[in-house]
Amino acid sequence: MKSIIALLLVLLTGISCKNEVKQTQSYEDETEVKNPEPITDTKEKITTTAEAIAYANGFKNWDKVSQIKFTFNIDRDTIHSERSWTWKPKEDIVTLTSQKDTITYNRANMDSITTKVDKGFINDKYWLLTPYNLIWDAESFTSEHQIKATAPISNTEMQKLTIVYKDKGGYTPGDAYDFYFEGDFIIKEWVFRQGNTPEPSLITSWEDYKNYNGIKIAQTYKINKGNWKLYFTGVEVITD
Repeated sequence: MKSIIALLLVLLTGISCKNEVKQTQSYEDETEVKNPEPITDTKEKITTTAEAIAYANGFKNWDKVSQIKFTFNIDRDTIHSERSWTWKPKEDIVTLTSQKDTITYNRANMDSITTKVDKGFINDKYWLLTPYNLIWDAESFTSEHQIKATAPISNTEMQKLTIVYKDKGGYTPGDAYDFYFEGDFIIKEWVFRQGNTPEPSLITSWEDYKNYNGIKIAQTYKINKGNWKLYFTGVEVITD
């Protein structure tokens, strides 16, 4: 399931380095893009731009992850909001820790209470692991890749991948995302467009990347205007 960034905006209102290009590769969408690493294992052959982004962020290491912990934070002016999660992806067991309560549930067996909690988890996890959702959600969206586009915050020329979720399924069907990246396939900026509207609903940078046992995560997102910041703390990635 995909992100519910629109719900995030409702729920929480109150509360580049130089990269060496190593190889050129053709992709199924017939666009010219640069592969961040030489591909030697045919089992890891990258066929789409979305997959290239996921693998540039360490997707090949995801199968080793047994548990991931993180705290999702938002600072809006003087207001701070946060909630902490522990996720065991192989069992799909989630624990929410907040100031009010601690709730543990299995995503294969949810009731009305945990379904509401899960909406927050899906949103927060999407922000944390967006590049991986480009593979996990591959059957749920259409995509378009542009070789040259102007990034909305830096106004620099980058590549652009646009995905539009289908009108059915997920918590907020029909939403669109524009990802801006350079030849290393590491996302630098993005635009969220609720309901695939032409005008942006949210624009942020992607900053402070850190590698956790092979899982690359952007830890800070800053809005293009206004005093607003989303960021992650307490990130732990436990592998087998």
